Amino acid sequence: MNEIIRRLTSPTPKFFKNLIKLGLSIGAAGAAILLLPVTPGIPKIDLPPLLEKAGEVMAIIGAVATAVSKLTVDDKAIKEKNK
Repeated sequence: MNEIIRRLTSPTPKFFKNLIKLGLSIGAAGAAILLLPVTPGIPKIDLPPLLEKAGEVMAIIGAVATAVSKLTVDDKAIKEKNK
């Protein structure tokens, strides 16, 4: 558990920061698709099963990409900080 906390509080490499942003965007798009039928002000619609599945997959991919990217550590930044 200490290792996970250390990784979450350590600096993240630039590539993975961009991947976090991409994962959040994909996850948000998936959530928007999933929440479309229950959004207030929009008449209730039934989404095609393929679109529902796409929303689920997008939400999962976004969450996993964000979590994995956040756990990466920039070793160079840590070494420079400890000098």
